[in-house]
Order: sequence, then structure tokens, then C-alpha cells
Amino acid sequence: MKIFLKSILNFILNPFLSRLKNKNLESLDKSIILNAKKLINSQKNLSGTINEYEFSAFSQWGEDGIINFLIQNLDIKSKNFIEFGVENYLESNTRFLLINRNWSGLIMDMDKKNIFEIKNHYYFWRHDLKAITAKITAENINDLLEKNGFKKPIGLLSIDIDGNDFWVWKNLDILDPDIVVIEYNYRFGSEKSLTIPYNPNFSRKMAHSSMVYYGASLKALVKLAEKKGMKLVATNLAGNNAFFVKEKLLNNIVKEAKISECFREGKFREARDSKGQLLYISKEEEIKIFQEMEVEEV
Repeated sequence: MKIFLKSILNFILNPFLSRLKNKNLESLDKSIILNAKKLINSQKNLSGTINEYEFSAFSQWGEDGIINFLIQNLDIKSKNFIEFGVENYLESNTRFLLINRNWSGLIMDMDKKNIFEIKNHYYFWRHDLKAITAKITAENINDLLEKNGFKKPIGLLSIDIDGNDFWVWKNLDILDPDIVVIEYNYRFGSEKSLTIPYNPNFSRKMAHSSMVYYGASLKALVKLAEKKGMKLVATNLAGNNAFFVKEKLLNNIVKEAKISECFREGKFREARDSKGQLLYISKEEEIKIFQEMEVEEV
């Protein structure tokens, strides 16, 4: 009887609670957007580096501000985006674009629960957003995008899959993005062009319990970008995301930057023990982990 009553209550209350959650989220988002717009207006007279424009509305670090700066100062015709590895999309590189600029987009994550949650948020029906569940590999990336109606050209591509980022971007030839935001792993250093070896079943957690072994060096991504006709223009201050722009779009405001000018070592401490608990070890100790791991020069 108790179980039956609990089921009835859940049936009645869940839709109400879901609407209430969406209403609260919508109200919070409006406040975030309003404050971000005020900040953008206050930045109009800045004349320094791209990093002075960093801010976070929905991004984890300062990516929202950098992306907004690039879009304001580049001649981008395609108002659409693709982002891989969005989790539940509450923290992402394209949500500010979706809500603030009303861009269209495709987002992908391998967790069905994350995609289900995204589809139940208010912004999903209010905007032209497509969300799909997919495990992304270098072999399937082009087919995934073509099947979902996304081909070249595109305004912005964001890649953050905590693993085969280099290899997926390398094989991705169906798109011609104006801007690419991609995670780099500072622990590889700035001097060498390195990445993890390709494994379609790579799991950051399974590869090493510390979870600091993933991705590629900044130099590897710069070399790959140049083969795709793109140039490095910035990294974020946190030292984990690089920004590339199509070479023909560069101008006297958005210019090519050198690795020596952009490379930053992150101060975040991600290393975990075998139980998944944060260790708070130093970056030097995290970097030592790489001495034991297999890397590939590209």
C-alpha cells in the first residue's frame, strides 16, 4: 500500500517539480545573461589582450568571454555550433551562444541521462538545439554529423571529450568551422607535439586512476590546426582550452598568437586516488605521472 501511494505521489508531483525546477533555472539564466551583457558593455573600451575579455556565464572557466570577443570581431556568416562532451549542458562552451545570441546547435554526450535532462530543460524547446547520445570516435565522427544534418560551414566547434580529442579532430573532415575551441593538456609541456595513442575505447578513468592522462599537447593541436587552415589566437587563463580561427578570417584585432605567448600551466588539481577522491597534489607530481604513461609524437 505504501509503495502504491508513493508511486501515485511521484506521478502527481514529478511534473510539478520538473516545471518548478525549469522555472527556477530560467530565472537564474536570465539573471546570468543580464549580468553578462552588462559586463560585455563595460568591456567595450578595453584595448588589451583577448584574455582581458574572459568571463564565465555558463562555461567552466573564461571561455564565454573569449568566444564572445571572437564572434564580435570576426566576420562569421554561419550562426551555428557543435559541441562534443557536454555532460548535462549546465556547464558548457556553447550555452551562452544558444541563449544570448540564439545560435542553432548540435550537442553530443555519451550518457543517456545527460541527454534526457537536456531535453527536459526550457531552453531545449525555445531554441534550435539538437541533442543526441553518442560515443564519439575518430571512425564515426563524420557519419554522426552527417546523419544529424550538420556539414560545412559552421560557426564554432567545441571539442572536450577527455581523451581522443586530437584524433577526432584530425579525422573530422565534414566540417569547415570558423572557430575551434579544444582542450589541451598542459602536463605534456609546451615544447613537444604529443598526444595519447589512439584507442577508440579510451576511458580517462580506466587509463589511469589519477585521471590526468588524456588529450594532447598545445603544440600538437597547433600543428594539426595549421593543416586545417587555422591559426592559434588564444588560450584561456586557466590553461586548459585553446582557441583557433580560420586563417582567412584573421584581422588587425584577432591575430595569430605564438605558443610561447599562449601556453599556460593549469593551477587546477585534478588528480584522484584509486577510489576517485581528489588528492590535491602539486602540478609537478601530476606531471610525473606522464613519465610512466605511453605518449605518441605527432
